[in-house]
Amino acid sequence: MKLISPKLKKVIKTIIIIFLIITAFSFWTEQYYLLFEDGWEEEKSCNVSNIKLQGDLITYISNEGKNEYDDLLWDEIASEDIVRAIEKAEKDDHIKAIILEIDSFGGYPVASEEVANALKRAKKPTIALIREYGTSGAYYAATGADMIFASQNSDVGSIGVTMSYLDHAEENKKDGLTYNQLSVGKFKDAGNSDKPLTPEEKELFMRDINILHENFIKAVADNRNLDIEKVRQLADGSTILGLMALENNLIDKIGGRYEVEEYLKEKLGGDIEICR
Repeated sequence: MKLISPKLKKVIKTIIIIFLIITAFSFWTEQYYLLFEDGWEEEKSCNVSNIKLQGDLITYISNEGKNEYDDLLWDEIASEDIVRAIEKAEKDDHIKAIILEIDSFGGYPVASEEVANALKRAKKPTIALIREYGTSGAYYAATGADMIFASQNSDVGSIGVTMSYLDHAEENKKDGLTYNQLSVGKFKDAGNSDKPLTPEEKELFMRDINILHENFIKAVADNRNLDIEKVRQLADGSTILGLMALENNLIDKIGGRYEVEEYLKEKLGGDIEICR
């Protein structure tokens, strides 16, 4: 049996101590960045959450929507991420109000409904700030907020539904391509762009479009406390500019970020700082 010399023991002990120090430093450094990676500071100074709804509103971002570096390939935003951010702000004692900053032509019905409902569930004051565009599904989402601000030049509304698409059947025919239908269920291939849409299929789609449109109208009427017939008159799918939107009660105030900040100062009774 060979014994370790006292000198070697001292060296090994020193190496172990250094290793433990480096390990502890790495651990606490990692924990710091995990805690503060979203712009948090040791003493968090901002007190108004700013959540962005930009691009096409969908329920989730698929892997096909990202490149190898996890960057988005298209201009889109997921309702699940917005809802998560709203719920996080709602639980944060530092946060006193929530702004949903909107610049979007809209998106899908369920995604829009999810964001609107998340805003409605929030107990803290919620503001929807429409910048250039807050139309269709993006406007639906905005109606869940306590207050909606928009510029006099913002596009607002577009209370309508579309499922329009291009039919490639004639082009395929010219190119010598034949569509071979292999499906079970009369309407399983309905809407396939490589074959003509039959009258029955169109009637089926229009049934659902009308239901979605009526649901949209009802949501705007309920969320904005408006007469449903008045909303129905506005629900022709067109957009209107900010001042006309204000006159028709689709928004509450004309203004941008500055006006929102001034409103919140008065609402909260003190200075505010929007989280970046």
